[in-house]
Amino acid sequence: MEPLAYRMKPTTLDDFYGQEEIVGKDKLLYRLIKADKLTSAIFWGPPGCGKTSLARIIANTTKHKFESINATQAGVSDIKKVVEDAQNIFLNPTGKAILFIDEIHRFNKLQQDALLPYVEKGTIILIGATTENPYFTVNKALISRSTIFKFKELDKENILKILKKTILDKTNGLGNYNLDIKEGVLEYLAEISNGDVRGALNSLELAVITTDMDKSGKIIIDLDVIKECIMQKKVVYDKSDDSHYDIISAFIKSMRGSDPDATLHYLARMLEGGEDPMFIARRIVIQASEDVGAANNEALLVAVAAMQAVHQIGMPEAKIILAHAAVEVAMSPKSNASYLGINAAIEDVKNIDIGKVPMHIRNATVSGMEQFGYAEGYKYPHNFEGGYVEQQYLPDTLKDKVYYNPKKWEKNYEKRKNK
Repeated sequence: MEPLAYRMKPTTLDDFYGQEEIVGKDKLLYRLIKADKLTSAIFWGPPGCGKTSLARIIANTTKHKFESINATQAGVSDIKKVVEDAQNIFLNPTGKAILFIDEIHRFNKLQQDALLPYVEKGTIILIGATTENPYFTVNKALISRSTIFKFKELDKENILKILKKTILDKTNGLGNYNLDIKEGVLEYLAEISNGDVRGALNSLELAVITTDMDKSGKIIIDLDVIKECIMQKKVVYDKSDDSHYDIISAFIKSMRGSDPDATLHYLARMLEGGEDPMFIARRIVIQASEDVGAANNEALLVAVAAMQAVHQIGMPEAKIILAHAAVEVAMSPKSNASYLGINAAIEDVKNIDIGKVPMHIRNATVSGMEQFGYAEGYKYPHNFEGGYVEQQYLPDTLKDKVYYNPKKWEKNYEKRKNK
C-alpha cells in the first residue's frame, strides 16, 4: 500500500487546500487548469506545499498527454522520448504533451537546453517543480518562456483540515482504524509541521501503525505518542565516563558562580587527570559567551586568545594560560542574555509558526524577482541620521517578540531600554 501522504493527494481542484493566492477560484492558474489552457510554468515553493499534488490534478483533468519525470533520475534521452510520443499523431492527437519535471533545479545546463526548443515550439508544456529559487537554478531562456508561480508553506488551518479529513476518510485515509486521538494532538501536529503537510501525514501514519490497541480495541494517539513519531535531529554525546563529565560540569558551574578558587581546583583535577587541554580551552570560550556575554566582551577575547595559545604552546605551560582565562571568566560580571535569547529564538523556530521573512528585507538580486515584492520599501539605515531608522525586521507573526533582554550592566542595556 502506498504511504498515507501519497494516498491523500487531492485529485481535483476542489480537494486542493492552500495556495489560494495563485490557485483560488478565478485566479490565473485556476482558470488555466479549468480551461485546459495551461502554458509552461514553474512551481516554486518549500517541500510539502502542494506542487506535486497540483501537477497530479492537472494530469487528471487535461486532454493532453501527461508525462512525469524526476530530474534526479532522468536525462536527455527521457526528454526525447517524451517529445517523440507527443508528436505521434496516432497516440496523441493533440500533438502536445505536458511534461512535469520534479526537482527541475537538479537538471544541468545541457538537460535544460534540450528542453528549450520543444518548449518554444509548444510541443512540450513544461511544468517544473523546485524548492530552490528558479531565478538562480533554471535556464534564463526557460524562465522567460514560463510563468513563475510561488507556492507558500501551508498554514496551520489548512494542514489541520487535511489531518481531520484524513482520519475520517475510509477509502484513502485512516477512517477504517478505531482511533482515539486526544484533544490538541492534531493542532500540535499542524503547528509543528512548519507548513509541510507531507511530513504531518507521515508522522500521523507512523503513530497509528506503531501504536498497539488498548483492551477496548482503540488506538490511542496522545501528545507523547505523536512527539515520538516526529523526526528530529538529535546530538548524541559519549557519557561513558561519569567522572569526566562530573568534573567538567563542576568546573563550568564554578566559573558561572564567580568562584575563582573552585574554578582553579577543578581545572587542576582535570589537568592532573590527563584531560585534553584543548577540550578545557573550548569550554572556557563557550562560557565566556554563555555566562559573561556582553557584560564583559573582553572575556571572550581572552578566552579565544588562550585557546590559540594552548594550541601553539602545549603542556605543561598551557596550564598557566588556562588558569588565566578561567579566572577571567570567573571574575567577570555575568550576563546570559545572549544565551537565553538564542535558545528562545530556536524554540520558536522549532515549535511555533515563525512566519516569513518580510518582503522589504529580502534580496532582489536577479531581474524579475521585483514583481513578487522583493526588497520593496527597504530603508537603508546609513541614509538616516545616526545610521538608524525604525523598520520591521522580524516576521509579522513575531514582530513584537523580544529575545534579547540585556542586564543593566551590559553595554547594550540603555540602547535596548530606549528602543
